[in-house]
Amino acid sequence: MAVKKVSSLRTSLVPKAAAIAAVSVALLTATFTSACSSDSGGSPTSQNLTGRGPITYVEGKDTTETGAVKQLIERWNAAHPDEQVTFKEQSNDASQQYDDLVEHMRSKQSNYDVVALDVPWTAEFAAKGWLQPLKDSFAIDTSALLSPPVASATYNNTLYAAPRNTNGGLLFYRTDLVPNPPKTWTELLDQCTIAKEQNIGCYAGQFAPYEGLTVNTAEVINAYGGSFVGADGKTPTVNSPQSRAGLKVLVDAYKNGDIPQEAITFKEPESSNAFAQGKLMFLRSWPSTYGDVGGEASSVKDKFGVAPLPGENGVGASTLGGYNAAISAFSKNKATALDFLRFLISEDAQHIIASGALPSVRASMYDDPALIAKMPYLPALKDSIASAVPRPVTPFYPAVSKAIQDNAYAALKQNKSVDDAIIGMQKGIETAGS
Repeated sequence: MAVKKVSSLRTSLVPKAAAIAAVSVALLTATFTSACSSDSGGSPTSQNLTGRGPITYVEGKDTTETGAVKQLIERWNAAHPDEQVTFKEQSNDASQQYDDLVEHMRSKQSNYDVVALDVPWTAEFAAKGWLQPLKDSFAIDTSALLSPPVASATYNNTLYAAPRNTNGGLLFYRTDLVPNPPKTWTELLDQCTIAKEQNIGCYAGQFAPYEGLTVNTAEVINAYGGSFVGADGKTPTVNSPQSRAGLKVLVDAYKNGDIPQEAITFKEPESSNAFAQGKLMFLRSWPSTYGDVGGEASSVKDKFGVAPLPGENGVGASTLGGYNAAISAFSKNKATALDFLRFLISEDAQHIIASGALPSVRASMYDDPALIAKMPYLPALKDSIASAVPRPVTPFYPAVSKAIQDNAYAALKQNKSVDDAIIGMQKGIETAGS
């Protein structure tokens, strides 16, 4: 019996005498104990482990051209007539998705059985006890999956979700100006003289003060060996020479014009448009940009290539994107939900996901000739994801991200020195959980 139901029954009792109230509560407690005794106690993660039946899968709007999510559910439902999956499609706004999930989890509702989580949310939901740990009888085989997505679904050394699709940053470059992509930041910045000769910007990413700036900052800091939080998800680690060296790359490039001044306002659409209009030689962006800059309206349609992001001495450290699929701790049909997770990471399901232009979590998909013909960026993306680093794995991610982006933005605007910005990040992360 769910705790929510007991609570609603209790609040509906309005006795006229204290004795009646005491008897009523005692009866309800006894009923609750009897109903839940087969589920090993009161913890939601120990309940309904063998439950089977219909489940609901919750995810943001399916925007893939192929309708990948609906294809997945149709494939599952055709093989499981007694354990049908219903797709609860949320809005396309990440903030609204997050708020909807939090509302359901806080109220311990059982109608969201499997939920798709943006990778930074996984640790927070796990730390709050909202997700079913994937261990012991709930363990899943991740041996065929890329290791960075698995790490993004892990909190406190325990797997809490199945990586469903992943993502990584790519370097878009003008092949007519730079035949071979740079492998290091030094090589990239040395080539900025070519851009200046062409009277265009050299390099841009997403530097407006939002989540994109956290990503761009983290990639350079991670590439130089810096980090943000320790293994416990709470201890700040960003105050280091490596972090300073990484942030200094961006700050110096913006100061001397290698990153154009207008890039301080760029989010994904603005940066993609600038590259497609021929105003940039290099762009850091996601694979989804490939279709935009390769379209008929693009002035660089046949004059660009993609490569992994540069690093200090070789391939850099992309920030990992994507979604993880997790079982709600409050689901009543967890055995079915577990089987559905295993289906989502299967080769069959991952081929559907990859065909919808959502980067797969299975390494084999990146070597598929048919998929490469459709998405030529896959080999570069495979290298990018192989060296990718998850966003700081912490239950306080929103506050940590805010500390990173606020201080990085202040440093780019020269309102703070690199040292002061790193110290500001450290202090912000220290207080993130308060």
